Parts: sequence; C-alpha cells; structure tokens
Amino acid sequence: MRTQNSIIVGLVLLIYVITACKPEPKAIAFGEEVCSYCTMTIVDTQHAAQVVTKKGKVYSFDAIECMLRSDQVKEQEKMALFLCSDYSAPGEMIDATKATFLISEAVPSPMGANLSAFLSLDMARNIAAEHPAEFLTWEELLVKF
Repeated sequence: MRTQNSIIVGLVLLIYVITACKPEPKAIAFGEEVCSYCTMTIVDTQHAAQVVTKKGKVYSFDAIECMLRSDQVKEQEKMALFLCSDYSAPGEMIDATKATFLISEAVPSPMGANLSAFLSLDMARNIAAEHPAEFLTWEELLVKF
C-alpha cells in the first residue's frame, strides 16, 4: 500500500514539474505591469509585446521596439514565443514571427519607432493606405533593429 501511494505521489509531482514550465503567454496587466526593457508602465493595447522562454518565464513590453532591443531577442534559441499585439485587434496577441510589421508616421508607437504589428499584410496596407509606409516580416525587422 505504501509503495502504491509513493508511486502516485511521484507521478503527481512529475506531472506538476512538467506542466509548471510549459511556455505559455500570460495576460498583460495594462496600466499596472511595467515594460521589461524600459520599465515604463504598459498602457498601449495596440503596441504591447511579449516573449516567453522555453522554461516558461514571461517578459512583457510596452512596445515592439522595446522587445526588439531586449536581451531576450538576442537569445532567440532560448525563447519559445515572440508575441505582439495585433494593431487591428487591440490586446489580442499574435505570433510575431508570422506577423506583418508596419513602420509609418501615420501610426505612432509608444517609444517613437512608429512600429506596429498586424495579422496580415492586407490589414497593414489598409491602415497605411494614404501614408508613406514600410512593410516588414519578422526576419526583416530583426535585421533593421
């Protein structure tokens, strides 16, 4: 009986350890949480970003440009997720590695890079329709910043 209980306890602990480090994003507490890079309070729901390590540690940013300048982006092999707020759906986080990025003075961002993320190129083009704009992929963005 004791051996059976020990096995059950061991299995429960193993499951807990495995799931405790699962890399998942967490909701950003807008107006309360501070940027992991510049320490400004994160308030802009259209430009926020987040990085999650493979061990499950979450770093939140008030702007995409803060995420790009952070040490976490420089250590990509240790990261599980790169997320950005979809400008067209404020507060909704999308996979940054698959997003389209827009740099345009028509869409200012919190740290002045005028950088926004979109789920699709068409959405980005609609926002910047009558303004000079630069459209970038994740890879192009990493080179630029």
